[in-house]
Amino acid sequence: MTVLSERSGTRRTAPRPSAPSRPAARRFTPRAILLNVVLLLGLAASFGPLVWMIVSSVKPEGEIRQFPPTLFPEQPTWDNYTELFATLDFPRFFANSVVVALVVTAGSVLFSAMVGYALAKLDFPGRRALFLLIMGTLMVPGMVTFVPLFVLVANLDLINTYAALILPFLAAPFGVFLMRQFMLDIPDELLDAARVDGAGEFRTFFAVVLPQTKPALATLGILTFLGSWNNFLWPLVAVQSADKYTLPVALALYSTGQNTVQYGLLVAGATVIVLPILIVFLALQRHIVQGISTTGLK
Repeated sequence: MTVLSERSGTRRTAPRPSAPSRPAARRFTPRAILLNVVLLLGLAASFGPLVWMIVSSVKPEGEIRQFPPTLFPEQPTWDNYTELFATLDFPRFFANSVVVALVVTAGSVLFSAMVGYALAKLDFPGRRALFLLIMGTLMVPGMVTFVPLFVLVANLDLINTYAALILPFLAAPFGVFLMRQFMLDIPDELLDAARVDGAGEFRTFFAVVLPQTKPALATLGILTFLGSWNNFLWPLVAVQSADKYTLPVALALYSTGQNTVQYGLLVAGATVIVLPILIVFLALQRHIVQGISTTGLK
């Protein structure tokens, strides 16, 4: 294609646009193949037990116990689920788990955010020492504090109550750390502007700070809900009456007899327990990634 030059009036040939370059072909190097094999093995190790549990839940008891095991059920049956709902007071145990998990999640998110806000944005004597103390509790195994916590709850006469399942988990060191790290990035000028407008600390916290911390709140809420839903050991010792059992405790007690374990009932109940939280996790996993990445955790 030729164009006319404005100065000389001569014609010159305009450069033709170059053709788009084709992407280079992928090379399957030995290193790439080895990496893919390792990743596939890791995927199989992670999802293998889950798939095996779901498949075994529709197998008869005899087929579950046979050796060598079968990959797919030879005679699929829903008897395990039928017996599960017939043996367990499933609505009661499900409601207990939902109520405990939701209350623990809401309380943990609220109180952890409050403590994190105080440690990140309020200046008071001993703030750094208090933060180091909270961080130090992260290194203490939960089993070390299990017996003292049980004694404390017993002395408060809370054994075999819903309060025993909820109160010990309304604030966690990890939640405080997560919220504090996230709130450090909130500009102090934003809080000063709210205080100049006459807002108190509570109004500043609820109206200004909390809306800025939605990713961290979502991350903490999801992790807390999953932990509370799957909690087994503490509900096992904190309550004794069947009407206050959560799903994991009820499933373990009703599927285990004096001399044998009903594996069909056990894997069917485990599937019922796992599937709701698996759906919640897959639906909200982007919040976990966003919240962890913005708080600097790796």
